[in-house]
Amino acid sequence: MAKKKLNVGLVGYGFMGKTHSNAFLQAPRFFDTPYEPVLKAVCARSAEKAKGFADTWGYESVETDWRKLIERKDIDVIDIASPNNTHAEIAIAAAEAGKWVLCEKPLARTAEEGKPMWDAVKKAGVPNMVWYNYRRVPAVVLLKQLLDEGRFGRIFHYRSQFLQDWTISEDLPQGGQALWRLDSAVSGSGVTGDLLAHNIDMAMWLNGQIVDVTAMTETFIKERMHNETGKKQPVTIDDAAAFLGHFENGSMALFESTRYARGHKALFTLEINGEKASARWDLHDLHRLEFFDHRDEGRLRGWKSIHITDGDHPYMKNWWVPGLQIGYEHTFIHQVADFLIAAGAGKSAEPTFEDGLKCDYVTDAVLKSAKSKQWESALPPKE
Repeated sequence: MAKKKLNVGLVGYGFMGKTHSNAFLQAPRFFDTPYEPVLKAVCARSAEKAKGFADTWGYESVETDWRKLIERKDIDVIDIASPNNTHAEIAIAAAEAGKWVLCEKPLARTAEEGKPMWDAVKKAGVPNMVWYNYRRVPAVVLLKQLLDEGRFGRIFHYRSQFLQDWTISEDLPQGGQALWRLDSAVSGSGVTGDLLAHNIDMAMWLNGQIVDVTAMTETFIKERMHNETGKKQPVTIDDAAAFLGHFENGSMALFESTRYARGHKALFTLEINGEKASARWDLHDLHRLEFFDHRDEGRLRGWKSIHITDGDHPYMKNWWVPGLQIGYEHTFIHQVADFLIAAGAGKSAEPTFEDGLKCDYVTDAVLKSAKSKQWESALPPKE
């Protein structure tokens, strides 16, 4: 049976635009989805760059104004892969127009900005999702299954890191199209919203709500040349962030993220310790889950390395034969497949805008605590 066509309008043409476009193309080829995405239009301020992107990825048309993209009757889904300061306005307008909405992480620069986004998709009743793609790593999904089965018992500790080194040079400017992540007016924050948000989203998916935090942040290089003004300006984003916290289940949280860890390009790790078992995962070896089960026979008890490639592992039956692994780009394909399957059932695949908003409340609390030097609540306000 032929799949229903679903016309996609993409806003943005950078790194994330590529990962999303590839995912839309591949998902129906490897998964039994009720819809087949059609790359209908890509939107960017530069018509020339948008046209080049469209030619490469097979988009049928180009727009330079996202408002016109949303107005088009032949667009079913708006996918937001543009800088953080554009997310709210585009998502709200898309939802009000009845479009399905996908949005890059973080949902918004702040929870205050993100709340109307969640309200808009909820009121419109449209499928929505935030691109926290690391939830779709098969090894992490297996860990989620083991936790849900109760194999860990009571959880005591959750710790996670995300380390990079790409902003160490003092000569690196801030702002402009390429380096908007270093401009707080565009990004909202530095590593907290860019990297640490991944750790937080995954942690709350695996281990439940973070209720409070005490944090510190640091900006190591205080001034940088700004691409748009050509002058040195104060740097107002955080280069590094770390926090302690408590989960709702009583376990302790320990998180660290930085762009100043020389030698690390994308060291994303997690470890969770329970009364009966422990597990750890490393993005650099993403197809492996390290697992320790205290119930094993004493003389054979120890850490085991599980190679996630078999057909009974999450998602893997849709890919290659056992022993052959997959990579980063597949996490986005899994996310699109889940989104399409959920939408076909009239639902939204997690993480929804509500999940993204909950993460924004935690990142807000981290930044607030770093300034106040006190414990701060990370819970959404009661309505």
